[in-house]
Amino acid sequence: MDITKRPSKDEYYLSIAEEVASRSTCYRTRQGSLIVKDDQIISTWYVGAPRLTKDCFERGNCLRNILNVPAWERYELCRSVHAEQNAIINAARAWVNLFGATLYHYSCRLDSEWNVIKQSALPCFICKKMLINAWIKFYIWYDSTWIKHVYDVEKWAQDWQEKDMVDDEIKYWEIKK
Repeated sequence: MDITKRPSKDEYYLSIAEEVASRSTCYRTRQGSLIVKDDQIISTWYVGAPRLTKDCFERGNCLRNILNVPAWERYELCRSVHAEQNAIINAARAWVNLFGATLYHYSCRLDSEWNVIKQSALPCFICKKMLINAWIKFYIWYDSTWIKHVYDVEKWAQDWQEKDMVDDEIKYWEIKK
């Protein structure tokens, strides 16, 4: 083992986001988000049920599975709040300014035997809108082949001025690897 080889900052922050994801309470996915500003971690959180409510593990089921809702659809029928949303909310509870910050996101899915399968995951439209309104500058994640993707959140807003959000070049439901 070469102790002189250090991970890049992006690798370091994404590995922390992966650890944050281990706290997820969703039957379908593990997701963790980490918000960094001026090289300081200012917020983290994972996908899970709202505070003071029962999550899927406590209930012993997934509502979307019971209702036969396909993946990537009808998020309003999910008990959980997405990791990106929770990280933004967590920062707001601490009165932390997110202007110009970077959000690192880790996502994996679970198969029927609870094995973790790395997946690509772009933010859904609700999360994209929250990232724009929170003035997050960059959204960084690694896809299922460990290729890093960096998105300029302001560009999403500019694109939506010219086109509608459903005209996005890459849509979250098309990234199913």
